[in-house]
Amino acid sequence: MLRVKSGDLDKMGLLFERYNRPLFGFFYHMTHKSDLSEDLVQNVFYRMLKYRHTFTGDGEFRTWMYHLARNVLNDSVKQNRSFNFYDVNEVADRLGGGMPADENLERQQDKDFLHEAMGALSPEYREVLILSRFQEMKYDEIAKVLNINEGTVKVRVHRALGELKKRFFTNERR
Repeated sequence: MLRVKSGDLDKMGLLFERYNRPLFGFFYHMTHKSDLSEDLVQNVFYRMLKYRHTFTGDGEFRTWMYHLARNVLNDSVKQNRSFNFYDVNEVADRLGGGMPADENLERQQDKDFLHEAMGALSPEYREVLILSRFQEMKYDEIAKVLNINEGTVKVRVHRALGELKKRFFTNERR
């Protein structure tokens, strides 16, 4: 990014190749809309070019990029775009693998319950879970992205997991 900042715009293609999929995953987990996620990724890279002068190189590039991504997502929400917030299919795949065929129905129900539980979380809780569990960011990185301290991130993740667990098992009993 420092080379892009200094005028070597050809390096932007390398950054796109390296980071477009993780950004798409972040947006897709937040919106559950493929087309919208693609648009949001493009907006992030546009803003990277537009605001390249704000990247100092002091912090990690990924932190700066996700800060821009959050702003793009927030702007999208402000423009009254309606979307669902979470796709549980990837999470469900991480829950377990290779289940017998007679357990497929139960697995689908678990996906549905998890999807409903994630959708019921507050945006703050959903966001920290996505950043920590799907984007595999460390708590200190998340703190920088969200502009909060690391202890607050830890508390939010802990509370978000507790809330998710409570909502998941409450839904499952119905």
